[in-house]
Amino acid sequence: MPKILMLSVREHEKAAIKDWEERNQVEVETVSWELHPETAPKVDGFDGLVVQQRSKIEAAVYPILKRANLKQITTRTAGYDMVDLKAAAANGLVVTNVPAYSPRSVAELALAHTMRLIRNLEIFDKRMEKQDFRWEGLQAAEIHSLTIGIIGAGRIGETSARIFKALGARVIAYDIKEREELKDLLEYKSKEEVLAQADVICLHVDLNPSSVNLIDEKALSLMKPTAYLVNECRGPVVDTDALIAALEKNKIAGAALDTLTGEENFFNFNLAGKKLPSVQLEKLRSFNNVILTPHVGFYTNIAVQNMVDISLNDVVTILNGGKSVHQV
Repeated sequence: MPKILMLSVREHEKAAIKDWEERNQVEVETVSWELHPETAPKVDGFDGLVVQQRSKIEAAVYPILKRANLKQITTRTAGYDMVDLKAAAANGLVVTNVPAYSPRSVAELALAHTMRLIRNLEIFDKRMEKQDFRWEGLQAAEIHSLTIGIIGAGRIGETSARIFKALGARVIAYDIKEREELKDLLEYKSKEEVLAQADVICLHVDLNPSSVNLIDEKALSLMKPTAYLVNECRGPVVDTDALIAALEKNKIAGAALDTLTGEENFFNFNLAGKKLPSVQLEKLRSFNNVILTPHVGFYTNIAVQNMVDISLNDVVTILNGGKSVHQV
């Protein structure tokens, strides 16, 4: 019977892992540590490997995995930028991810963030904490009166578009690959047109060299001063300094961010009473028109189960000599 090692396991995943283990009669050992040169030798004796981490897997790790006779690295996340694909291939390691663990989980957070922004709920919350119960100047927009711009109309972007469309909004989108089957749902436009026309910009792109700083000073300058930015994908897609400057100058109306550059240093940590390790994070927290959540778009019951099931199923497929459809 094969033995699979699953790294960086959190408490909320254990029930899903146990459920898969019992259904498939495959042994899964779970540990809390990440994959780095000092921990990589611990994989010896295992047949399969599943990771989940935001920090880079260093070059020295891949030869260690090869010597341990591993054939794959599976990340139970959509993002796989922590893996050096060339180094993995050079050491005979197949890399897979979970590209669609639950498009609704992320799309529904995009909706929740959008609703909080357009109803000024973040500002109302902060006012009411100070016992200021006035509403003057904070008139809201109804979502069916808005144009929602989707940048990245893949699985998650499509799901977001369907949710917003069902609520009566006009949906426009930019993607390098236009899909004919979505043209009754949304209008494809250039990136510049989407930025200029949308009342809310929702980001749903993969992180790759072409998407780093996709939303930079120039992109932000194209947005309406009444428009909002919602980032549910990866932090480096947005130039954080450019976003802060746009917010300071009231170039856009606000932002909701579930992910930030450098988030591995603060998200999912209790830093109460401590100095924050990011000047950018401190600045963003100072705005009353910015919503921050600690990368929880994936964090639903269905998404967690799917991340576990799909990643472990892929390991078994590869160990049995098959090819995963999620190979990257």
